[in-house]
Amino acid sequence: MKRIDQLFGISGHVALVTGGSSGIGRAIAFCLAEAGAAVIHVALPGEEEALKEAVLDVEKIGGKAAFLTCDVSEMDALAQTAKKSASFFGVPDILVNAAGINLRQPWEEISAESWDKQIDINLKAPFFLARHLIPGMQKKGWGKIINIASLQSERAFPNSVPYGASKGGVMQLTRAMAEAWSKDQSGITCNAIGPGFFKTGLTLGLFKQGDVIEALARQTIIGRNGDLDDLKGVAIFLASPASDYITGQTIYLDGGWTAK
Repeated sequence: MKRIDQLFGISGHVALVTGGSSGIGRAIAFCLAEAGAAVIHVALPGEEEALKEAVLDVEKIGGKAAFLTCDVSEMDALAQTAKKSASFFGVPDILVNAAGINLRQPWEEISAESWDKQIDINLKAPFFLARHLIPGMQKKGWGKIINIASLQSERAFPNSVPYGASKGGVMQLTRAMAEAWSKDQSGITCNAIGPGFFKTGLTLGLFKQGDVIEALARQTIIGRNGDLDDLKGVAIFLASPASDYITGQTIYLDGGWTAK
């Protein structure tokens, strides 16, 4: 029987986190480092300064961190990122797919290009990046994949048709990944976190509108919007042995928004 510290500890593991330069991705990467994992932050080319800051934050607490740049919408870049990631601390056995984009266009303004961009980043990249890393997880006999879903996996919001479609797909993708890779006691699980409203680059415009953000807080049961520290518990849980018997699930971290 595992002790509590063994259940929730991830020392010796290696986490690859996309969207790791800011927002939810950076917050999750930091808390995984706090729990003992070596962390590789991944973000777009041009985000090097933010990535360096994220790495420094981890090193300040005595953790191990590195970074890579990658446009996750590019299939060749995903393959190269997966290959390079093993050069820092060994083969990643935790993957957090936190990179995301919401262009918030009215339906009349959506182009094929803007549609594809959102689907490619939010839905296509998580599968193909995971597929590159699965052989290493299978060899280790252990792996954790954490996708980032959304309130829009369940609910429709204005000006977000492609984003909503992609995030609805993330919920089903999470189930499908679990069906494909959690079989036969492989030691690999795949789950998703569905955040409510957190102050990130994607939601900054909303948080500048006091009346809007207050209304969103009232829509929760708890009565407030999310703080990035709220991510720590569920992220460590899903990345650790404590969740070894949970797969294919989406856990909503939304203050009860989806329960109302």
